[in-house]
Amino acid sequence: MLIPAFALAVTTLADAQTRLPLRDNKYTVQQDVQLGQEAAQQVRKEYPLLNDAASERLVDRIGQHLAENIPAMYRQPAFRYSFDVVNMKEINAFALPGGPMFVNRGMIEASRTEAEVAGVMAHELAHVVLRHGTVQASKAQKFQIGAIAGQILGAIVGGTKGAVIAQGSEIGLGTYFLKYGREFEREADLLGAQILAAAGYDPLAMATMFETIAKQGGSGGPEWLSSHPNPGNRSNAIREEAKSLPRPTYAGNTSEFNTVRSRLGQMPTAPTAQQIAQARQNGQTIPGTNTGNRRGTGSVGTTGRAMNVEPPSSRWRTYQPAQAIRVAVPENWEQIGGEGLVTYAPNGGYSDAAFTHGVQIGVAGSNGQNLAQATNALIQSFSQNNPDLRRATNNQRTTVAGRNGLTATLTNISADGGREVIFLSTASLSDGSTLFLLGVAPEVEARTYQAVFNRVRQQIVINDR
Repeated sequence: MLIPAFALAVTTLADAQTRLPLRDNKYTVQQDVQLGQEAAQQVRKEYPLLNDAASERLVDRIGQHLAENIPAMYRQPAFRYSFDVVNMKEINAFALPGGPMFVNRGMIEASRTEAEVAGVMAHELAHVVLRHGTVQASKAQKFQIGAIAGQILGAIVGGTKGAVIAQGSEIGLGTYFLKYGREFEREADLLGAQILAAAGYDPLAMATMFETIAKQGGSGGPEWLSSHPNPGNRSNAIREEAKSLPRPTYAGNTSEFNTVRSRLGQMPTAPTAQQIAQARQNGQTIPGTNTGNRRGTGSVGTTGRAMNVEPPSSRWRTYQPAQAIRVAVPENWEQIGGEGLVTYAPNGGYSDAAFTHGVQIGVAGSNGQNLAQATNALIQSFSQNNPDLRRATNNQRTTVAGRNGLTATLTNISADGGREVIFLSTASLSDGSTLFLLGVAPEVEARTYQAVFNRVRQQIVINDR
């Protein structure tokens, strides 16, 4: 519901959280999603994603936790949140209409705590839920949705890199989507602080992270500030808002955060946007790219036996295995089966007996059980034909197609005799049945494939209502 124009001014009630406006928007929520998905596809094609499972797991956990704590009045069930790590040095993060978010490796490395990472992500999430990108576009000419992904991408990064990406796109359009004015920045600061506090984090962590960004010079800091101008007294405004917010109850997983930062410190230095742009112009390999997570054909598993399976393609395509389900997978994965149970696997990763690489999607009856009970029953049924199947983690909360779900990690002995890791995600369907996604990969390749499975889970579309 749109608030009348006379009510759009931000007002603060005494001793209460700041109430923020829902502004007039010519775009529909579904168009936000479409725009964001198209632009995200372009980002993943043009940007060097880190493809490190530990980093992806950290950012995805933080992002999903924040998304679960968006105030009810701003929630959009159609939005499709996803969280990726980009292997770039600049302290930067950005989110696209409808939910896709990208966090630079440099942002994680510059943060001192998980809460500081969460603070930047909460700010970006606030831009998404307030629909600032399409609100700005609504003030301009109505553009064709299918033609704008490249220009959105150019607006995200700005500078030399943005100029390279935006060539050939409609001039000027991107500035309406992701280069926000000071008023929208103020709103994202305040709502971001509220989301952060609702998730249990200390909202002051947002202020301290923004202070860190502001102190950076050279190529390290202005990238984020170029598209997120200081609305004036940014830190003071966040600190003032924090007085009306709940006290922090959650510091995050310090051990996981420190482990990820330690891992990043051992990797080759992340390239800058300038280096990436120059390499692309010259047709060269991007400098500093973490290629250790990309496995070519002939990689060897724990048995020492060659597994001639291509690594997941960076290009993706969409399938519709059933009327109510659409799924995107790497382009070099083929569909096997359909309707009740379908598998997507690369050449060499599937046989009549089993599959060693890929993802399987199916629907199981729940017999009146809740999702946790149904998930446990699924694992028990899988173990009947897989006596070596073991749990590695308990059920953990996640999202599947924008709805509440669960994910558990399992281990097993693969069809080729080596150890494999299995990622099981589940969600309830409207008829009470349980949708499950089963990702499988050899243990030595689990880090690479987990990032792929996370993306499949985040982007699957379910139309069951």
